[in-house]
Amino acid sequence: MTIERLASASFTIGGDHVVPEWWTQYFGVSPDVSGTKGEPLRDRTGQGRNLTRYTGVWGIGSEKAVHSDSLEPHLRYLIQRLALPRQDLKACIERAGAKMRFFCYWVNESGDRVPDVPNDIRVMMEAMGGTVEIDEYR
Repeated sequence: MTIERLASASFTIGGDHVVPEWWTQYFGVSPDVSGTKGEPLRDRTGQGRNLTRYTGVWGIGSEKAVHSDSLEPHLRYLIQRLALPRQDLKACIERAGAKMRFFCYWVNESGDRVPDVPNDIRVMMEAMGGTVEIDEYR
C-alpha cells in the first residue's frame, strides 16, 4: 500500500546544454531523472506523436527515501546526499548555462499548513545561484 505524502522535494539542474553524465560524475549520485535536449520521449497519451525533450535535465528526489510530511527533512536529505554546499557548483552551473533549484511539493488542502524551508537552506541555495520553489496544492 502506498501512502501519499504531503511533502517532498527534488534537486534539479536544467538547461539546453545539460549533460546528465557530467552531473552524475560531479555529484557521484545516480539521478532519478535525466535527459538531454532533443532526446525522444514516449507519448504517454498513446497518440503516436513524435515528442522530444524540450531541455536537458538532471535531478534527484527525496520521496522514496524520506517519510515526512514536512519539507525540512526532505531538503536536508538532498543536501546531505549531494554534499551541499559546494564551492565550485555556482561556476559549474554558469558554465553550463543551466539553472539549479530545489523544487518542493506541498499539499495544503486544509489551508493551514505552512511550508518549513529553513532560512539557512534558502541562503545556501541563493549563494550557489539556485532557487527554492514551492508548488502548493490545495
